[in-house]
Amino acid sequence: MSNTSEAIHLLEIRLKDLLSKYEFLKKENDILLQENGKLQILLSEREEQLQEQKKQFDLLKVAKTIEGSNKDSRNTKLKINALIREIDKCITLLNA
Repeated sequence: MSNTSEAIHLLEIRLKDLLSKYEFLKKENDILLQENGKLQILLSEREEQLQEQKKQFDLLKVAKTIEGSNKDSRNTKLKINALIREIDKCITLLNA
């Protein structure tokens, strides 16, 4: 009988320990999920900033090409045409 009650007591201790570990891991998981969400938002913002910087860089390249020599005029025309096509696509998407 004593052996059985010792086994039950040991089982209760282990169960309490497991429940304690479960609660700790559950809280830690919630914290990590919140942090992950914040990092995802930050990543999204950084990607938007990167896209904006790329657009500004492309515009700067076009501006530099325009102010450059005549041998770059073909390149400039191609870039302007590409920008016009991109603007047309945006207008089409806005109208849809």
